[in-house]
Amino acid sequence: MRRTLINAVLFPALAVVAALVVLYFVRRCRRRRRRRRGGVLPSHGGGGARADRYQAGGSGGYAPGGEEALVRFPGGEALTVAAILEAPGEVVAKSAHSTLYRAGLSAGEAVALLRFVRPACAAGAEEAVAAARVLGAVRHANLVPIRALYVGPRGEKLLVHPFYAAGSLRRFLQEGINDSQRWEIICKLSIGIVKGLDHLHAASLKPIIHGNLKTNNIMLDADFQPRISDFGLYLLLNPAAAQEMLETAAVQGYKAPELIKMRDVTRESDIYSLGVIMLEMLAQKEVPNDRQLNARDIHLPASFKDLVLERKISDAFSSDLIKQSKNSGKEENLNAYFELATACCNPSPSLRPDTKKILKRLEEIAR
Repeated sequence: MRRTLINAVLFPALAVVAALVVLYFVRRCRRRRRRRRGGVLPSHGGGGARADRYQAGGSGGYAPGGEEALVRFPGGEALTVAAILEAPGEVVAKSAHSTLYRAGLSAGEAVALLRFVRPACAAGAEEAVAAARVLGAVRHANLVPIRALYVGPRGEKLLVHPFYAAGSLRRFLQEGINDSQRWEIICKLSIGIVKGLDHLHAASLKPIIHGNLKTNNIMLDADFQPRISDFGLYLLLNPAAAQEMLETAAVQGYKAPELIKMRDVTRESDIYSLGVIMLEMLAQKEVPNDRQLNARDIHLPASFKDLVLERKISDAFSSDLIKQSKNSGKEENLNAYFELATACCNPSPSLRPDTKKILKRLEEIAR
């Protein structure tokens, strides 16, 4: 009787313990599989209960000294910490300061671009949030908006942007798509880029400087509408990382010559980068990345510098573009575009045209 009673109590208890052990290992395996699928912050541990507790508080802002925060902007209202941290993603690009992921989100947009800024390169939490609030409020048809900023407990920052399937202007030029040879497309791209840049420079009381404008930071819609991305990104970096980003731009040929002596980017240094982009679109070639800078040089990409100095304008254009301009009677327009691009790259910042003058001239050239 006693043995029967013990068995009646012991075996159900052991069964419960065994079930709990099995449940523990099942949950552990699920978490491992989730991390292997490419969560964009593997070092964070996946979000989990901490993310759920944060969302339960119902706050979308940032509290100084808090464990983590999610600051949402227009278009990102439905985003949650868990959705962002657990999003399976694939690496699109890497730099010294950040990694860009293409990720599938469970809320809001089906696909998004997530930029993970490494803790060692990021500005402080309060400084980053203040900068993100300024950048997140910027909206224009030719700018890539910020949907949200996540601030993690280890100093990591994660920016959420919409994804553009057509890719970057750099990819567009590299792939040699036939449309890239069309004069109309070049004009449309140029006007859209300048409109976006003008909004950054002139739409608010304090201008927003891009600081790293290049073909890789210009995304394209399906109808060739350009959208400038990563504007003001240096504001989310610490001084050392921001300077390193500027030096990378110099090696790629986009850094204005005056930045050799001064570190602060300006509207005029953005105009210089714009001029280089315009020249790239004409030549259908990328700026060489092995160029050695010399402070005495005119700081144009090596492939363009001699052409500008010797006024060999036609040698800067792709052969298909020259043929097209001659056949359509647009040869003078092409030359005027080249003159405008080189004016943007003037070694003297004060002699470079501003965005409004450039836009007016481009609209005249495009007619």
